[in-house]
Amino acid sequence: MSNEPIGIFDSGIGGLTVVKEVRRLLPSENIIYLGDTARVPYGIRSAETVTKYSFECAEFLIKKGIKLLVVACNTVSAVSLYEIKKIASIPAVGVIEPGANAAVGSTRNKKIGVIGTETTIKSSAYKKAINILDSDIEVFGLPCPLFVPLVEEGLIEGDIARLIAKQYLGTFRDSKADTLVLGCTHYPLLKDVIQEVMGNVKLIDSATETAKVVRDILKGQESMNKEGGRLKFYVTDSPERFVAVGERFLQSRIEDIERISL
Repeated sequence: MSNEPIGIFDSGIGGLTVVKEVRRLLPSENIIYLGDTARVPYGIRSAETVTKYSFECAEFLIKKGIKLLVVACNTVSAVSLYEIKKIASIPAVGVIEPGANAAVGSTRNKKIGVIGTETTIKSSAYKKAINILDSDIEVFGLPCPLFVPLVEEGLIEGDIARLIAKQYLGTFRDSKADTLVLGCTHYPLLKDVIQEVMGNVKLIDSATETAKVVRDILKGQESMNKEGGRLKFYVTDSPERFVAVGERFLQSRIEDIERISL
């Protein structure tokens, strides 16, 4: 299985932060990425719709002969990862449990904040995952819907990003949380602004933590690739915008890309 690719999907572009971290830790792995850009965003849709879409994405990648599936979308991880695991004959990894584990290991005062899409926050998925590990931890969830368009427009620094971050994150000052989970794969691109607003608070990047889990699974199965590193991209809408914005996420060129229908 070592030569087979890792499959990663997201509702759009945000999952490229996970691709970037997986490549950093596992540069020899071949990766297939699917961005369901025709139906983005998932974060405002019903659980039933999210589950339907995510099944279609998962099945597309599994048919490509992948050895491991990464659900690089917090909304899908919150809503339908358990169901995806039941249909997959290969390991399936989401982004919530890795982020929750890192947050529990980070907090010193047992107060953790989580920011994400409306669907992710309403699901309480991070709270549940954190409290399974430590029931004494207080978890404060906050949706930050404007962060996604900020990132996709390239407004990741400057006055606009700072003002919106202050508007959202001012709530957390009263909570006294010492750890903040970036519960959306877009949010790491706003890390500098979020850190500036939050001050001395530990930020947890779920993309980084998920990549570590992927590495550990492949190492445990002795299925790490020794050479390769090819990237293949599929999108369900026009590739042009995906390439323009996605290269900012990856900080490298996107060349092998194909539009498909699900």
